[in-house]
Amino acid sequence: MELRHLRYFCVAAEELNMTRAAARLHIAQPPLTRQINQLEEEIGTRLFERSPRGLTLTPAGQFFHEHTLQILEKVDTTVAGTRRIARSKRQLFGIGFVPSVFYGQLPLLVRGLRQKDDVELTLVELTTVQQIQALKAGRIDIGFGRLRIDDPEVEQEVLFEEPMMAALPNGHPLEGTTPTMAQLAEYPLILFPATPRPSMADTVLGMFRRRGLRVQVAQEANEMQTALGLVASDLGITLVPEQVRRLQRDGINYVYLAETHITIPILCSRRRGEPPSEIMREANAILEVLVENRRTGRYP
Repeated sequence: MELRHLRYFCVAAEELNMTRAAARLHIAQPPLTRQINQLEEEIGTRLFERSPRGLTLTPAGQFFHEHTLQILEKVDTTVAGTRRIARSKRQLFGIGFVPSVFYGQLPLLVRGLRQKDDVELTLVELTTVQQIQALKAGRIDIGFGRLRIDDPEVEQEVLFEEPMMAALPNGHPLEGTTPTMAQLAEYPLILFPATPRPSMADTVLGMFRRRGLRVQVAQEANEMQTALGLVASDLGITLVPEQVRRLQRDGINYVYLAETHITIPILCSRRRGEPPSEIMREANAILEVLVENRRTGRYP
């Protein structure tokens, strides 16, 4: 399957007429028909219903059309971005991050790097596991996550340990207290992300299991925002890093834990043994300042 097959299909799906689609694509109708037939054979299902009045999309064709448009839009955006970088001769620097670190000082790092005229930043939301894979594949240059992963090609630096907090729905019996883990274990728990694993969900489960506590997992969500929405809906409680309390959301209260030593790290991941580029050295310098600010209490 090639990109031209997808483009041919999309035009045919928009025109619902092979003659008009071929004219729009500036090709003859028989080759276009053959390409569409080959595409259907490769997928293994009919995408169009044919009739003397023209074409109609099958349910499978409608699904394929919606997702093909997204693929082509992504390809066009990627090509345009690549050409823009080539014309500007700017250095591309990719940053991977888990959402919970974006409520702290990471925006300050991004803001500092954006001031450099010769740098094109790309920000990609990835789990820590996905960040390791993206670093090894060269898709990102630095990653910020929560999970310790042992990989010979990647080095991880603990920037600092962050206290965990409980996110509770309004009116919860533990609201306004500093609950123990044993008290929290008595209530339904919402975990995130559900996939891929291992993830922060496993880290949170481990915090209970190491204390011999069993929990009732009410639901697992793929996104932190979804998990907080479930908490606000009174479906359970969840544990979040301290930085997340900056996300003011109706229906949710954040409380510190009685066990103040329960923390989760912010980890910076880089390719092991790679000489730092100029932009990486700049990023490291900004990180040093931000971490020191955190340690001295200038930023929560």
